[in-house]
Amino acid sequence: MIFNEDKALKVAEFLLQIKSIKLNLKEPFKWASGINSPIYCDNRITLSYPQIRTFIRQVYTESVIEYFGKPDVIAGVATGGIAHGALVAQELGLPFIYVRNEAKAHGMGNQIEGYFEAGQKVVVIEDLISTGGSSLKAIEALRGADLDVKGLIAIFTYGFDIANKNFVKAKCPFVTLTNYDIMLNKALDNNLISEADLTSLRQWKENPGKWKK
Repeated sequence: MIFNEDKALKVAEFLLQIKSIKLNLKEPFKWASGINSPIYCDNRITLSYPQIRTFIRQVYTESVIEYFGKPDVIAGVATGGIAHGALVAQELGLPFIYVRNEAKAHGMGNQIEGYFEAGQKVVVIEDLISTGGSSLKAIEALRGADLDVKGLIAIFTYGFDIANKNFVKAKCPFVTLTNYDIMLNKALDNNLISEADLTSLRQWKENPGKWKK
């Protein structure tokens, strides 16, 4: 679900404006999985724009309180969720930790970095959800450390059915600041895409593996 429709439209507008989201149907991007994608999303770019970074931090913070209440700690998912998570933790006056993709092969061998205590309530901050795999791997690690994961908040989701199913299976609610459908509507309103483009972009979301440019 999205946090707030008006703010979701504003977040989408910002992402398109600074090309944090790029749309290209003629020369699609190649994902690591081999899928051709007409969209590329890099939410790290938002950190370079103070006004946008501040707006996103505020919406993140509002959504944490609205949906999950004030937790004991904020956790960021490496690497995209680290900076945003730290900003949210600062805004809420809370401790911050982050979760690596896997445990370090040296030193203390930590997968979770930072101080925490078993039983603490945590909200997870992520930048992007595709299938949800990396996010849920982080959640599994947090739960394995006896932390009480209340839910996850991300800036953007493609809205794939598989992601929704994965989060339901993991019994982890999630909220996003904006999503693919809202972004497409904003792109159309701003004349960044045509009606024909919109149809093709919606078809990609329904079946990325079979989509053709």
